[in-house]
Amino acid sequence: MTDLDIAEVAQRAGVPASTLRFYEEKGLITPVGRRGLRRQYDPGVLERLALIALGRTAGFSLDEIARVFMPDQEPHLDRRMLAAKAEELDRQIRELGVLRDSLRHAASCPAPRHMECPTFRRLLEATASGAVAPPRKWAPGSR
Repeated sequence: MTDLDIAEVAQRAGVPASTLRFYEEKGLITPVGRRGLRRQYDPGVLERLALIALGRTAGFSLDEIARVFMPDQEPHLDRRMLAAKAEELDRQIRELGVLRDSLRHAASCPAPRHMECPTFRRLLEATASGAVAPPRKWAPGSR
C-alpha cells in the first residue's frame, strides 16, 4: 500500500488534521515525508491512531499513551498499567451505578420534596463525604 496524505489519514481515522499535527508534536505519530506541503504517512499510522483512540477512550493521558510507543516506536503495553486502569474503571462504574440508581429514585420518589427523602439524603451525604465522586473529567479544574 502506498503512503497516505494527511487528509486521507484524517478521514480514515475520523480525526481532524489538526489532531494529527498535534499528535506529531507530542511524538505519537511521525510522517514519512511530504508531497508538496502535505504530510505523508505510512499506512501503519492508522493502527497507531486506533491504539491512541483506544487509550483516550479508556482514560489514559497522551503522556501515558506516548510511553506505550517508547523507546522504539513499537507499542509496548504495560500490563500492570492496564490492570490498574481496569480497576479504576470498575470503581467509576460502581460509583456511576450508585449515582444512576439514586437519580432514578429521585426522579420517581413519592416524597413531597427531595430533601425529605431518606434515599436522596444518603446520596447527598455520600457525595459530600467523597464516597460518590464525579467522574474525573467533570471535576472542577480537572482538564
